Amino acid sequence: MIMHGPDYLAILPLIITGGTSILVMIGIAIRRSHQLAALTTLAGFCAAFATLWAIDSVLPRQVTPLLIVDRYGVFYIGLMLAAAIFVTLMSYEYLERQAGFHEEYYVLLLLSALGAETIVISSHFASFFLGLELLSVSLYALTAYLRARPLPLEAGLKYLILAASSAAFLLFGMALIYSQTGSMEIGQIADFFAHGQAYSRPIVSAATALFITGIGFKLGVVPFHIWTPDIYEGAPAPVTAWVATASKGSIFALLVRYFYGSWWHHWSGTYLVFTIIAIASMFAGNILALLQSNVKRVLAYSSIAHLGYLLVAFQAATQALAVEAVTFYLVAYFITTLGAFGVITVLSPTGRDADSIDDYRGLFWRRPALALIFTAMLLSLAGIPLTAGFIGKFYILAAGTSSNIWTLVLVLIATSVVGLYYYLRIVVALFATPEAEVGGTAIVPAVSAISVESQSILWLLTALLIWFGVYPEQLLELIRSVASRIG
Repeated sequence: MIMHGPDYLAILPLIITGGTSILVMIGIAIRRSHQLAALTTLAGFCAAFATLWAIDSVLPRQVTPLLIVDRYGVFYIGLMLAAAIFVTLMSYEYLERQAGFHEEYYVLLLLSALGAETIVISSHFASFFLGLELLSVSLYALTAYLRARPLPLEAGLKYLILAASSAAFLLFGMALIYSQTGSMEIGQIADFFAHGQAYSRPIVSAATALFITGIGFKLGVVPFHIWTPDIYEGAPAPVTAWVATASKGSIFALLVRYFYGSWWHHWSGTYLVFTIIAIASMFAGNILALLQSNVKRVLAYSSIAHLGYLLVAFQAATQALAVEAVTFYLVAYFITTLGAFGVITVLSPTGRDADSIDDYRGLFWRRPALALIFTAMLLSLAGIPLTAGFIGKFYILAAGTSSNIWTLVLVLIATSVVGLYYYLRIVVALFATPEAEVGGTAIVPAVSAISVESQSILWLLTALLIWFGVYPEQLLELIRSVASRIG
């Protein structure tokens, strides 16, 4: 298929992201400079984000059989790029405190962002799998990037083995669907099943099970969650933020786009499977988080519960309702997760991350601004009013009640109450009496200085958190326009 000018314009963010990765690699070959690599990466992400307004005139557009660029896809590309900009800003200061070369980190970050962007506009099994592997392979290396430490190396190896296994499940599922439909275009596959053409039900059932297994691993939902706490704990703090947001958000965006037009939507058994996964994720995520004393592991198990909440909205009666609820919740989740891991990042000294609850004991008395920011993020994750997390959870409950899935709604409410405890436990530690006043010593040496850039981006996230919690209408109008024009 021949591409024309509007096709290139439609995928301009992907072209800029991929081109920037090449530019950074060439720069590394000529002269190593951490600052130059970071600035080039940041400029590339900002340029890609700026083009999102320019491509609106050509939307929606099918770019070869592989990619469908519509307002839904562009919205999520923007979300991925915004997260990437934040992670780049936070990574620079973090890596400056670590030993070794850091320039290749930004190449990997750019490539993983390119993979996430590709996933959200995929319309073909080939583009989906290529985007997924580009994202995953980059994340293996990013997770183990600080190879002098034992935990990142262990986490990277675990992620490599388990992610490769999940990719095998997805590939086998794709092969089985292709054997029945003769196509790998997701739209054509949906038409095949919608028109009731003949197929082998056992084979398609097996393919569905394989797909759910593969995607379940990528999302980190129960019972495919075993990798999540180890990777969250072992990966460098800014990488953990990237894994928690872009990796899971891109997969969920694709899942919502195609679920209602795929073969899954026609089988009641699929709803039962997702219901079981949602309930198990909400219970296991919240209960296991209660047992943790490591902040990153608390947030890991918390993320499992939040994916369970998203699966409640995912099963809403109509696609438009699901898109609205899921998209708003993902925006709120991105803001709160990036903010929480941003605080962990700026407080992490040389040699290890500040991931113990004791590291934050009395933080308010040492760094009140960071303590207030972290508190806001935790309260949003808990769904407290005046935060974006509260509005997001409200919309999920609205989607669930309007679709009469009362079992999931009741489980969501009950487990959310449980979740309050482990979030408030960290908040209490933040405002506790300083160690020095009770005759103790600080567990982690304080970071000597935090840059103005890091503080500014954290305050910006906090402002967005409160703004969307108090005045969500502008974001909701944008999301509704996205949901109404999904391709």
